[in-house]
Amino acid sequence: MDRALLSELNAEREARRAAVVVTELSSGTQRLVREAAVATDPLAEEIGRVIRSGKSGIVQTGDGEAFLNAHLPPARLVVIGAVHISQALAPIARLAGYDIEIIDPRTAFATPERFPDIALHAEWPEDVLKGRPLDAYTAVCVITHDPKIDDFPLIAALKAGCFYIGALGSRKTHAKRVDRLVEAGIAPHLIERIEAPIGADIGAATPGEIAVAIMASVVEAFRKRKMFANRRGETEAA
Repeated sequence: MDRALLSELNAEREARRAAVVVTELSSGTQRLVREAAVATDPLAEEIGRVIRSGKSGIVQTGDGEAFLNAHLPPARLVVIGAVHISQALAPIARLAGYDIEIIDPRTAFATPERFPDIALHAEWPEDVLKGRPLDAYTAVCVITHDPKIDDFPLIAALKAGCFYIGALGSRKTHAKRVDRLVEAGIAPHLIERIEAPIGADIGAATPGEIAVAIMASVVEAFRKRKMFANRRGETEAA
């Protein structure tokens, strides 16, 4: 890989954007396809497939075989609330290959003893997210039941286009949440992206079961993000 192409690829990595290096096997010629430009590429379907799966591979083109090397940002899971569900969710997320971090300004909950070896921020979400902004390769789960903590990251996640946004609470609790978000100026069609009650509908009751349900929803949203975007009427290159 020449230096110019490597520099371009590193810029995409730094910005947490997906990209694919296309190598023509017959000639060794390489080019970089950014996620935003996939739709206009001759190999749009094949490149989109490797971006969604994260699996590189060889494809057949009109000019022979090409190797598509996918470079995706690590999928990130941001959990708002250092509660029992978070304690169960953290190891599950790590086993699934997600970078997980937990944010909760309540220092009685956000302690290293309760979350060993986990990126933990005992600060307000608005302070943490200034330095670690959300993006399309981030899932956000808000589970504190406290609007003063939950609402800011929900709004930030909706504006950033996070691939999954979930919120703990009953339908009555969520209806009040919707009213607050509308009052904050968030469009109703964006608010509909929030999964509430949070997690796959498997009848989960215990913190461990709820954690499993949440992770199921996160994985599905990540692997099927093009399908979900199409359902929402959004345009997505991948």
